[in-house]
Amino acid sequence: MNIYATYAEQRAKKVLSALQRNGFKALYFADKNDAVREVLAQIPLGNTVGIGGSVTVRSLGIADALRKRGQTVFDHWIPGLTDEQRAEVRRAQLTADIFLAGCNAITLDGHLVNVDGIGNRVAPMIFGPRKVILVAGINKVVKDLSAALDRIKNQAAPLNAVRLNYPSPCGKTGYCTDCAGPGRMCRVTSIIEARPDGILDYTIILIGENLGF
Repeated sequence: MNIYATYAEQRAKKVLSALQRNGFKALYFADKNDAVREVLAQIPLGNTVGIGGSVTVRSLGIADALRKRGQTVFDHWIPGLTDEQRAEVRRAQLTADIFLAGCNAITLDGHLVNVDGIGNRVAPMIFGPRKVILVAGINKVVKDLSAALDRIKNQAAPLNAVRLNYPSPCGKTGYCTDCAGPGRMCRVTSIIEARPDGILDYTIILIGENLGF
């Protein structure tokens, strides 16, 4: 008996039910490869795809798989882009046919909680693309809003600061500190309590593994 797998499935059942009550399509996959196949199946050939900043999405190889299929992918993480080019890619993500991203935290009552520095990731989660797909590991599921913000401020943000070599104090201390200066990463907080009316096809794909930050 795989105790972790059983725990992940039990936790997933509760949050999937809550997400569905809140108007989202919600799917669970114990295996990440099955989840990747589902994501690709939900993206028709010919659709443009915007990809928000997500370690999870890129660790699963989804961005590369889409490019190999010939999809137009708006990905600001492509190496070699100038600041101006990166900004244009971020703007294109807002009007892509499909927006694909991760999620910082999902509460047991089915709320999506995210924190951004620029806002280009949370904005198309709310309005713009006709379809949104969010992919998250089971480690992103938390009890409530307080736990979600704690997770983001004291785990996700410090790890991302280290990854990006960003001058945010949390990257040096490992936990949230008062950073009102230019090094602040956490500038925009989004709490999506139910599917926004403007996005009729909103799918959350939960994976029974620890993925991303």
